[in-house]
Amino acid sequence: MQKNGLFALAFHSLIVLFVLAPLIVVCLVAFTPQNTLSLPWDGVSLRWFSAVFHHPDFVASFWNSARLALFSATISTTLAVPSALAITRYSFRGRDALNALFLSPLIIPHLVIGVAFLRLFSFIGATGSFGWLVAAHVMVIMPYALRLILAALNGMDLSAEMAARTLGAGEWIVFRRITFPMLLPGISGGWLLAFINSFDELTMSIFVTAPSTITLPVRMYMYASESIDPMMAAVSTLMIALTGITMIILDRLFGLDQLLVGKG
Repeated sequence: MQKNGLFALAFHSLIVLFVLAPLIVVCLVAFTPQNTLSLPWDGVSLRWFSAVFHHPDFVASFWNSARLALFSATISTTLAVPSALAITRYSFRGRDALNALFLSPLIIPHLVIGVAFLRLFSFIGATGSFGWLVAAHVMVIMPYALRLILAALNGMDLSAEMAARTLGAGEWIVFRRITFPMLLPGISGGWLLAFINSFDELTMSIFVTAPSTITLPVRMYMYASESIDPMMAAVSTLMIALTGITMIILDRLFGLDQLLVGKG
């Protein structure tokens, strides 16, 4: 336990040293009114952090990303649970091919997937639809949830399920009372990984977002290509800090080993 605590402390220190610290310095140093660095700088300012919250496009894009990641992660995890059960518990023709199909988005470049979805949405007239954007993200992030749930199922002890069936419990009762609670750490970890990957998705989202559904990574890419001010450093710092705080809270409440490894 003490060794794990020291490792976590060292890991967080490295994040602050190599990621957060340079970004914070860039955001705090004095810039001229033309948004260029003045050397030597003679003070610090929080105006770039404040500017993020007063920039309506960034605020709207953040909520678009959060809403998109929430729907996509929930749907993909819901689909991944029966898929993982079918792959691990049943033997049927094409099982390995089905498993490979579900996991194929992990090896197909997202650039290719984005272009394919762009052509598809243009053909069916669904360009700009939030629902179809969710469907595209579900296909891309489902493998992350599926892999963790598969790992949890493969490591599950089946003796409790067998005992329940021997005592007369039906399949639904066994799943609801035994299988699902034992699988919950894997499901929670899969949902978390799916949410993170959906929120962070850029390459595919560039091709399938519309002006009303622009996500935060796409907005950051667009802004960085048009401006050289430290706004991007401020947004990146806030996102890294938010992610770090979230991971610390989850570690204290549930334990990251349970969420990300699927340990019960």
